[in-house]
Amino acid sequence: MTTPKIIPAVSFQTARTGASAKSNELGMRPMQERAYDRRGEQYLLIKSPPASGKSRALMFIALDKLANQGIRQAIIVVPEKSIGGSFADEPLSKFGFFADWVVKPQWNLCNTPGPDEERVDPSKVRAVGQFLASDDKVLVCTHATFRFAVEQFGVEAFDGRLIAVDEFHHVSASPDNKLGAQLGEFIKRDQVHIVAMTGSYFRGDAAPVLMPEDEAKFETVTYTYYEQLNGYEHLKALNIGYFFYSGRYLEAIEAVLDPARKTIVHIPSVNSRESTKDKIKEVEEIMEYLGEWQGADPETGFYRVKLHDRRVIKIADLVDDSDHAKRGKVLAALKDPKHRGDRDHVDIIIALGMAKEGFDWIWCEHALTVGYRSSLTEIIQIIGRATRDAPGKETATFTNLIAEPDASEAAVVDAINDTLKAIAASLLMEQVLAPRFNFTPKDTGKLDGFDYGPGGYQEGETNVGVNEERGIYHFEINGLVEPKSAEASRICREDLNEVITAFVQDKTALERGLFDEEVVPQELTQVRMGKIVRDRYPDLSDDDQEAVRQHAIAALNLTQKAKQLASEGGTGGEDRTNTALIDGVRKIAMDVRDLDIDLIDSINPFEAAYSVLAKAMNEAVLKQVHAVISARRTALTPEEAKDLAAGAVRFKKERGRLPSIDSADAWEKRLAEGASAFVRFKDEGRYG
Repeated sequence: MTTPKIIPAVSFQTARTGASAKSNELGMRPMQERAYDRRGEQYLLIKSPPASGKSRALMFIALDKLANQGIRQAIIVVPEKSIGGSFADEPLSKFGFFADWVVKPQWNLCNTPGPDEERVDPSKVRAVGQFLASDDKVLVCTHATFRFAVEQFGVEAFDGRLIAVDEFHHVSASPDNKLGAQLGEFIKRDQVHIVAMTGSYFRGDAAPVLMPEDEAKFETVTYTYYEQLNGYEHLKALNIGYFFYSGRYLEAIEAVLDPARKTIVHIPSVNSRESTKDKIKEVEEIMEYLGEWQGADPETGFYRVKLHDRRVIKIADLVDDSDHAKRGKVLAALKDPKHRGDRDHVDIIIALGMAKEGFDWIWCEHALTVGYRSSLTEIIQIIGRATRDAPGKETATFTNLIAEPDASEAAVVDAINDTLKAIAASLLMEQVLAPRFNFTPKDTGKLDGFDYGPGGYQEGETNVGVNEERGIYHFEINGLVEPKSAEASRICREDLNEVITAFVQDKTALERGLFDEEVVPQELTQVRMGKIVRDRYPDLSDDDQEAVRQHAIAALNLTQKAKQLASEGGTGGEDRTNTALIDGVRKIAMDVRDLDIDLIDSINPFEAAYSVLAKAMNEAVLKQVHAVISARRTALTPEEAKDLAAGAVRFKKERGRLPSIDSADAWEKRLAEGASAFVRFKDEGRYG
């Protein structure tokens, strides 16, 4: 076994302005106030990080709709019963609002006994019908219960009501997603109000959450991680690290599990290659590493373990599901509101499929996850468990233990894929934590609310404006294509992370960008990103597709250059992790003299990630990964040749000549090769 080696993926230093916790005269924090300002919208989408107060924002909006907008009832829909607790009674009038949030006990269907059920529960479906026929105002139920109720009663039975869907990323426009199909029916009928809320900025798969025509009807309220973390009172830093290990994870975990920190450990799925296939034994072994087992607390069910320093800690086991009563006792103890403010109530939680989405333990300082999680949304949710602000909590950490590729493994290709996925997740978290970018062509003019420095906005110069409070940077980019349609403008404003997600998860782009020394950056930034945008948004015009491509690659590459600049600030040969991503963005803003889209397209988006990987991974293993991926390198496809030929046509328009196969410029040479291959494929009838 080797000691785990860190990939210092992201470290976000917060400004600690306290703004996230400050309330206005109605008792609303900044995100809630922003959402409430849009309370009159029929369709509202709230994108906001875990712990930012989405549940209470919904309470304010729902109460206004019930009192002032003619809405008869509000139905709150959550993915699992444990999240229903977020919508318990709240005395909002105590803080200045005009009404309190009250859910009668019989209408909180998440409080009924028994496990979450995907199959139909007749009693709960019947309860939804009884609620619809009553004069009561609020019902809380799971996604599953709601789906079955809609199937039984029909969409028309919900006319005149508010449907609020929490954790909206569970919805998909895929035909297999029943809730997504039902929401499509509700929108088509147009007789309900919908508030959708999500703490994830992307689904991480190919299926959109809503069809474009439906999504266009939603007004979006966005509150970023940047704003959330900077506005905390106590938390100074969020650190995200990927650790490679060889051997058994149960030995490697000793290097990263610190019993002095409040920690949630997510052990690997029994189907993963990291698992020993005996989840109960894994929990026992983790406790044996920590110290001496002292039995279980009869009241809470928490295990007591005496550490080597004689201190006794309390561990909640959510892995063992063989005894429902026993696990129910542990869950009840964790959710007990009397202990919400008690930092010493529990020290470590060990979980497998639980303690992720909506799990609220404000004292959690460290989320330690073994094995790659296939869903990027799941990673965001797990990180969110550690990012609650709490007194005395200055640092939050997410650690992902990942098995290093090993030449002796039959599953070496799977191991490499896990490595690539971890890097993709790291790139996306950098994007989520970075400020938002507002890109315009050069000389568009200054935008309201931005500071352009001591000299102000300068005509004819490349200007950069900053809105520190909202965490938005305005960059002027020479040659930037602006979106023409409303949908393309919305994508550039709200959905660039969706596009970037698809790009960094594209195996061809990721493999070639990291391990192909001969790759020309434009093959990634123009050809691969261009294909992803066309596939994702086929109904956009060519100009709008190009606008989306340029905006997405500019956001990704500016963040990566910022990361590189920040990591180059070390002294005395000491390797610095990305402790100042924001400072890197500020440095670009100060140093930029002439930013143009050609320059941005000439940056390999994966260059900064590779430099970190090369420091963290064993050199022999890195060579092996190079070899495996090089062996998979394929010849130019007809589709790629067509894209390159289109680039050659643009090159001729701009330069007045065709690209030369003998050019010293690698991209010009590649365009010429692509154009030649396109002609050959066309002559062979490869384009139909």
